[in-house]
Amino acid sequence: MIEVRGLCKEFERSRRAEGTVGKSRKHRVKKETFLAVDHVSIEACEGEIVGILGPNGAGKTTLLRMMGMLMSPTEGDVVLTDDTGNEITELTQKKAAIGYLSGNTKLYPRFSVREYLRFLGELYGFDKEMIQMRSEEIFRVLDMEGFADNRIEKLSTGQTQRASIARCLMADPRVYILDEPTLGLDILSADAIIRFMKEQKEKGKTVLYSTHYLEEAQILCDRVYMIRDGKIVAQGTPAALMQQTKTDNLRTAFHVIYDEAGGV
Repeated sequence: MIEVRGLCKEFERSRRAEGTVGKSRKHRVKKETFLAVDHVSIEACEGEIVGILGPNGAGKTTLLRMMGMLMSPTEGDVVLTDDTGNEITELTQKKAAIGYLSGNTKLYPRFSVREYLRFLGELYGFDKEMIQMRSEEIFRVLDMEGFADNRIEKLSTGQTQRASIARCLMADPRVYILDEPTLGLDILSADAIIRFMKEQKEKGKTVLYSTHYLEEAQILCDRVYMIRDGKIVAQGTPAALMQQTKTDNLRTAFHVIYDEAGGV
């Protein structure tokens, strides 16, 4: 399980302010701080797919980066537990337990996908038999057999995204954190990634992911959190949120909840 307790992230931004000097109007830049993530508490359990929903700028990526140990919070904690329910406290072990994917994940372009997974397997200390077994399983799960020996720099956007997920899979993490994994992909690539998330759920893994595709989230997610201006404004199963808002789809429910929270 992964749990977030009172997570905050403070940034500084510039704001243009107007003033007058004599009869002249002057513009000046004022520095101010703001919370991109504001006291957020969420959890995702084993065998569960949890969606993080919100528009651009709502705080989704900042939240997921902190949960993935890629960014330090200003305040709050990220708690991971092992199979026995004991907390994982050592930072290296926490990072090893998480597979993080974002849209700008960088891969070695001159490697083929197979070479890249072999390289990663060697870094993890796997023997040749284990590397081959894991690679073949990953190629099957993500439907990559047709381009496993192509150089990464020659792959399409969807194929590159699947190669990025293959990188996460190689270490067999307990928790997957995926930031808009199907954004801009063709139907076949998106379907392969959705199938992957379902298979990981069936294996008892934890999957957190952000998406703008609310129809996808309605079908795929066990629970969702809606975030606005860095704060959670609603949470629950898609069915419960639709019932709460007296709507028949998650997209409409989302708009109702946002209107009630002050609009966007």
